[in-house]
Formats: sequence, C-alpha cells, structure tokens
Amino acid sequence: MSIIARLSSWRWADRTHPWVRRWGVPLFCAVLGLPSVLSSAGESGVAEELALTLALTVPLLWRERRPMLVFALTTATAVLTAYTGSLDSANAGADLARLVALFNVGRFATPGRLLIALAVSLTQLVAWAAGLWGDSQPKFAARPEVLILLGMVTVTAVVGLGLATRLVNVVIAALQKEKEQQARLAVAQERARVSKEMHDILGHTLAVMVGLADGAAGLTETKPKRGAETLRTIADSGRGALTELRQLLAVIGDDNDRPHDGPLAPQPGLADLDPLIERVRAAGPNVTLGTDGDLTALAPGIQLAVYRIVQEALTNTLKYAAADTSSSVRVTVAHGTVHVFVEDTGPLRSPRARRRSTRSGRGLIGMRERAAIYQGQVTAGPNREGGWSVHARLLTIPPSL
Repeated sequence: MSIIARLSSWRWADRTHPWVRRWGVPLFCAVLGLPSVLSSAGESGVAEELALTLALTVPLLWRERRPMLVFALTTATAVLTAYTGSLDSANAGADLARLVALFNVGRFATPGRLLIALAVSLTQLVAWAAGLWGDSQPKFAARPEVLILLGMVTVTAVVGLGLATRLVNVVIAALQKEKEQQARLAVAQERARVSKEMHDILGHTLAVMVGLADGAAGLTETKPKRGAETLRTIADSGRGALTELRQLLAVIGDDNDRPHDGPLAPQPGLADLDPLIERVRAAGPNVTLGTDGDLTALAPGIQLAVYRIVQEALTNTLKYAAADTSSSVRVTVAHGTVHVFVEDTGPLRSPRARRRSTRSGRGLIGMRERAAIYQGQVTAGPNREGGWSVHARLLTIPPSL
C-alpha cells in the first residue's frame, strides 16, 4: 500500500471515529503525568500536581476548534507553574500536552499566529535556560546547553510536523476530490453513451415504423393480407426496440432489478445487418448489402460500432429520402481497417432538411464519436446521383507508436 493510500485510510478511520483521537490524546498525556503526581510528597502535593496536570491536558479536547486558545491556556499554566515551582519538572504528560497544543497550532492556525506561538515557545526555552545557568548547581543536566538545543529542535520539529500534516491533508483532499470528479466524469460519459444508444435505437425504429405505417394505411383496403403483414412487422420492430432498450437500461441499472426469468440478448453485431436491412426494405427503400473480408473476426465492440453507423445512415435515408430510393450498404475489412459505405440515390423529400440534419444533428455526431473510439473518421455528403453518401473508416488494430 502506498503512503498516500495508507494516510487516506487513517484519515477515513479518524473521521469515522473522531472521538478516539479527541479523547485519547488528552487521556494519554494525563496517564504520562501520573508518575509525577503519585511521586509528589503529601496529600496536598498530590492534589496540586493532579490539578495542574488536568489544567494542561483537559483543554486539549478543544485543540482543533480553538488551537490558539488551547495553546494560550497551556502556556499560561506552564508559566504559572514554573514561576511558583508547583509542577514537577519531570512531568512528561505536561510537556507532551504543550507540544500537542503547539502541533495543532501548526495544523489549523494561520501563519501569523503560528509564528507568534513559535516565538512564545522559544522564549520560554530561553527563560528556562537562563534559570538553569543562574543556578550554581544545575539540577537537570551537567550540560544544560544540550538540553536547550534539543528543546529548540523539538519545538521547531513539532511546528514543522504540524505544517506537514496540514499539507498532507490538503493533498489527500485534492486527490479525493479528483477521484470524485473522475467518478462524475465516468457517470457523464456513461450517460452520453446511453443517450447515443437510445438515439440510435429509437430513431431507427420509429423511422421504420412510420414508413411501415404509411404503407399499411393504403394496404388495409386494397390488400388486407399484405396490410396485416405490415402491421405485424411494425409490432416486431417495436418489440425489438423494447428488447434493446431493456438490455441497455439493465446494463446501467442495479443487477437486482434485472429479470431472472430470461437471459439478456447480446448487443447487435454484423450478423444482425441482414435483419436490419430487411426492416428497412419493409418500410419502402430498396437496400442491398455487400461484404468483403472476414467480418466474424472483428471484436464485438467494433461490430456494434459498424452496426450503429449503418443503422443511423439508413435511418437518415428513411427520414429524408423519397420512398422509391435505392440504397447500398458495403462493409469491407482489409489490412486492419474496416470501411463502411452507405449510399442512396435520392431524391430528397426536402432539399435542405437533410443537409441541416446530417451536418449538425446528433446522428452524424454519434457516428463520428463511434468511429473515433477506433481511431477512425466519418465523412458524409451529397453524391453524384442526387442522394447521400456516408463513409466510415475504423481501425481494428491500434496504430503503432
């Protein structure tokens, strides 16, 4: 586990159980001070030592909310006890409590207040050193200057550790925010993908159903049997679209919401081009399909992309071309590249409507985005026969670096 990951886990545990650290640190300082309390001579000495130890440790409960106030209280208590000589100089709990207060000033206080706290702490050390050198026989060490130097290093290190902890918390918060942003971006991308899928499914199916309904309306009187077949084809198209939509929504939904009485159908591929073209033919246009190369060796993802591109191109033909339009679909695979050609002969129902839609509509944008996933591109425009042509090129093998 990396250092950042371990620190993040500790931070998460601390936020989950904040009372552990809040109460644990003052309690630990008080426990460290118990030997000094118990070693005090007389009941009055024990009571006084215990009261001063609590005066230094209890304020630590508010060390994060009011760091400067806690530092001021611990400093004032330490100065008072040093002046009166009422606190044992060997009280480790009291010393640790003062360092904890200074540490939290480094974590939470402003830089200006931190400098003030550091200056006060160093001044205390200097005053303590003056008291040591003023005694003819120092009680604490043969070389008090070493203790003073260690004390200054310790105070400075505690301040630096507080600043470092603040920096680490900032870095961890930034990483967590970035992770959340990436999660939101992934959700947005998934929604965009679902939106494109629904656009392709509904747009094509509705175009086919409208074309079939127009034909069925005239056949119900003259050719009732043919009209009934057309209506059944409309129903089959609607059921197929519902199946695809259920599958799509089940993929992005909760697994518990999926029906367990039947398996989901796979995403459409190149083997489904024939049924797709049959539905388009039933709606009016005459469509032919030609293939070249081993299409079955293509990955399912690129097969889905090719299927959707052909579907969208034929949907545009149904929307904007006349009923007697002829269309051709050709899919070729060679040298790691898939070429998709969809052409119709026109004429257009509306001269301008199709140009506006294919140049700026979601259909062409969706085709280009699908091709871009496989380092490809899509071009579309009018052809010499008065119709419209779409050419997509997709790479089956990523380009070498």
